[in-house]
Amino acid sequence: MRSLSFLRTLIISSVLLIMVLSVTFGAILLHGSAAKAASPSIVPHAIKVTPKVENAGVADHTGTFPCQDPTYTIHCYGPKQIRAAYSIQPLLDKGLNGSGRTIVIIDAFQSPTAQQDLDTFSKTFGLNSTKLNIIAPDGLTPFNPNDPNQVGWAEEISLDVQWSHAVAPKATIDLVLAKSNQDVDILSVTKYAVDHNLGDVISQSFGENESCVDPTLLTQEHSVFQEATQKHITLLASSGDEGAAQQTCNGLSWTLAVSSPASDPLVTGVGGTQLFANQKTGKYISENAWNEPQFEAASGGGYSVLYKRPNYQNGTVRGNRRGVPDVAYNAAIDGGVLVAVSFIPPGAEGGPFQIFGGTSAGSPQWAGLVVIANQLAGKRLGFLNPAIYNIGRSSSYSAAFHDILFGNNTIQLPDASNKIVTIIGFSAKKGWDPVTGWGSPIASNLVHLLRKYN
Repeated sequence: MRSLSFLRTLIISSVLLIMVLSVTFGAILLHGSAAKAASPSIVPHAIKVTPKVENAGVADHTGTFPCQDPTYTIHCYGPKQIRAAYSIQPLLDKGLNGSGRTIVIIDAFQSPTAQQDLDTFSKTFGLNSTKLNIIAPDGLTPFNPNDPNQVGWAEEISLDVQWSHAVAPKATIDLVLAKSNQDVDILSVTKYAVDHNLGDVISQSFGENESCVDPTLLTQEHSVFQEATQKHITLLASSGDEGAAQQTCNGLSWTLAVSSPASDPLVTGVGGTQLFANQKTGKYISENAWNEPQFEAASGGGYSVLYKRPNYQNGTVRGNRRGVPDVAYNAAIDGGVLVAVSFIPPGAEGGPFQIFGGTSAGSPQWAGLVVIANQLAGKRLGFLNPAIYNIGRSSSYSAAFHDILFGNNTIQLPDASNKIVTIIGFSAKKGWDPVTGWGSPIASNLVHLLRKYN
């Protein structure tokens, strides 16, 4: 998701109608209505991604990158280290690798080298090769390498595809592309993926200030999410990279807010941590809440103003609002993941591998864990939040999650006039918190518990 910029000049009006969600999920949408919309048409709005990318250097003859040396300025991890740190490798060793399951990734525009870069990534790190299914229901927009907006989305595609594959190397990957980054176009292809029941899990590494989403679109989106839930499709979304802040609806400043679609109660929101692991072996050392002031980036999280607290958060989340995120994953830039991006012109950022950070690294990797859990269960586990919160409140919590105890998502960001705006956020603490949720996964135990509690 990383550094989302929302170009909207119209502030949406409040609506008074209340849409009651199903009793099962116990949530109420306060702005937006199933019966009437605020306006007869959807106001166009674009979601722009500008990923956090740093130079990884060039690998030596052993395949080791300079950023994998502890003395390098910026640190990074490859699949081996991430699999070890989050206890994914024991599952892979037992043949739990996503075989027979499908991950759906929603993105916009395209990457002209998506398959080529996935092949490079797989070969470099000794992963099996896989054919990427590219689906563009509304047409594929020609790639313009001179458009920073399209380049940002192409980088996002590279991250999403390669790292879902790193976690679940035998899973099928359906990359479903919107013709633009207008949120109405993104919703259109999301609906296509759900209507056609394309896969087990849908990963959404993007978002926007929930209060800036057109109420009509928000209602339509929630309807799509309800359909997905009925089909036992798991929904994931990144919680954002500007800490407790989101851009104001006119795009000129920042305000305390959470990101949609992560705030929807039917979605599992994925926040960010900074992982500290052995640079070579990946042995887990510790994690903090992700907050890197030098990059003006931190884990998105807080409390929704649109949704009431769903039933599964009762007894966990204080107050009566939906808390975000639900879980977390490594999102740091200093300690980011290696991604192949050959569409970047030579010399532009050091190519062909770069270090990527942001909560969008977490959503596709959690998608990999979901299909592994589904493979283990022999069925789709579907909506995960009730099970996640039951695990969090159980004696099995410490076996399933790394509880993140330190850090916060307070952030300082420049507004349109370069004035620094400070948004006071929240602190990580024991158990669930609105920065890292329940924490990051201990996958070898978590997948078994998800089956047990689902």
